[in-house]
Amino acid sequence: MVQYKWVALSNTSLGVFMGFMNANIVLISLPAIFRGIGINPFNSFQYLLWILFGYSIVSAILVVNVGRISDIFGRVRMYNLGFAIFTIGSVLLYLTPGKGDVAALQLVIYRVVQAIGGSFLMANSAAILSEAFPAKERGFALGLNGVIGIFGGVAGIIIGGILASVYWRDVFLVNVPIGILGTIWSVRSLKQLSKPDRNQKVDVPGNLLFALSLILILVGITYGILPYGNQVTGWTNPYVISSILAGLALLGTFFFVESKVRDPMFRLELFKIRAFSMASFAIILAQLAFGGLQLMLVLLLQAIWLPLHGYSYQVTPFWAGIYLLPLLAGFGIMGSIAGKLSDRYGARTLATVGLAILGAGLLFLTTLPYNFNYLEFATIIFILGIGNGLFVSPNTASLMNASPPRHRGSASGIRAMLTNTGSTLSIGIFFTIVIEVLYLVLPSTLSSALTSAGAAQLIPYMTKIPPTAAIFAAFLGYNPVSAILGQLPSEVASSIPASVISTITANTWFPNVIAPAFMQALRTAFLTASFLSFAAAVISALRGKTVIYEERVVATDRREKRTPV
Repeated sequence: MVQYKWVALSNTSLGVFMGFMNANIVLISLPAIFRGIGINPFNSFQYLLWILFGYSIVSAILVVNVGRISDIFGRVRMYNLGFAIFTIGSVLLYLTPGKGDVAALQLVIYRVVQAIGGSFLMANSAAILSEAFPAKERGFALGLNGVIGIFGGVAGIIIGGILASVYWRDVFLVNVPIGILGTIWSVRSLKQLSKPDRNQKVDVPGNLLFALSLILILVGITYGILPYGNQVTGWTNPYVISSILAGLALLGTFFFVESKVRDPMFRLELFKIRAFSMASFAIILAQLAFGGLQLMLVLLLQAIWLPLHGYSYQVTPFWAGIYLLPLLAGFGIMGSIAGKLSDRYGARTLATVGLAILGAGLLFLTTLPYNFNYLEFATIIFILGIGNGLFVSPNTASLMNASPPRHRGSASGIRAMLTNTGSTLSIGIFFTIVIEVLYLVLPSTLSSALTSAGAAQLIPYMTKIPPTAAIFAAFLGYNPVSAILGQLPSEVASSIPASVISTITANTWFPNVIAPAFMQALRTAFLTASFLSFAAAVISALRGKTVIYEERVVATDRREKRTPV
């Protein structure tokens, strides 16, 4: 008979495979989705942001709540519910009935439904694995779970590229059979190994304060990326400032309330465990460094490198995913190896070295020209994947090992919340840096290029286009110049000679114009991310000796025998 631990690993791996696959399918298929519902990229990037960010924002808000509730009512039950809700969300996305703005809003809402299901899966998968595997095998299990997620990411790139070229709705339908299988299988096979503590109460004030504070903070950050009035970003928008400040105030109130209630949703006492707190702080810093990196690399490939190498804008989303596979390969190769090594040698050295490699890789990225040699680029991003894989599995195992069994649902939820929150903040930081630098440099650059091309009459129009719109147009597979020309008054468009239009709408014209400014912005972002990675490495090194909680607390390091505390 198959040992239960392998049943738990296979089932949770199916959930993480589906989650990673879905994320990359949506990322690759966005151009086909937006064309399918008839959305113009120049006045719709708020929908793009919400389709991209909405999932992670909702997950960040819910995972701690769900983890805490799972400790009370049962992790397996909540995990099963997650599969079912995620599947329902996928069906709703496939059936999206509207067009234009209405359809875009429906997609955002249905992605929220998916995110609710995803938060139930994320909050409980690490806890279920930690219960099923003994401490000496936990790193391997968590690492292998992450590697299977990477396979899901690769599958998402390929499947998304194929299905998007057939019919945009099919990109959502592919999740449904996996979701149905996962729901049935989890109900039939997963067992609740630890007895839920029904004596605890649901922390209603804490849940409400935490949810509201994160909503205000993350929504404020999201709208901070969007233009406001004559400003290229919205950080001076009173609503953005008020939202973030109010969210921070409520978050402070939340921590005060949690220190007073008997059964808090956010187990602050976990942070008194040094191994847990240092692992948590390392997660947030690492996510700030790495969370927005993949999206920035996608933009670099789609807006600059691929068009310069003969790829049409329509196919750049798919090929950007293909050319980023070394990043996923590095993580996939190292994830399970690092997890196995952490079971034997502990997490501190492995996770710290991984973060240092990540920081060094980001420094290497700053040396690349915009028309780089792909082999050099692939080597660097492969190294980044190795560093991330070397960090994630041991760090997750360290965090879960340091958590008392009765609080592992809460611990898993905190880990997932830190991951999603850090990723969303990272994207906001990266986008802000890139957009602000482009705003300063791009108008004069475009003016000179248009004058040289004989299209000086376009200067008043093209220099007023927000960098956000131009970047998102390229991200959605549109030639930004063609999209801009389509917005011009007919008398202006007709005054431009056909030869000039042919020149400025060529695949290589716009990338060559914006590339120097874009790379300058990316280098600033990469340097910032590198600093955060090295800071995370310092935090990781301070985690101290390994702490393993089973029936009793056991403190170990490589020089000590295991002794009960």
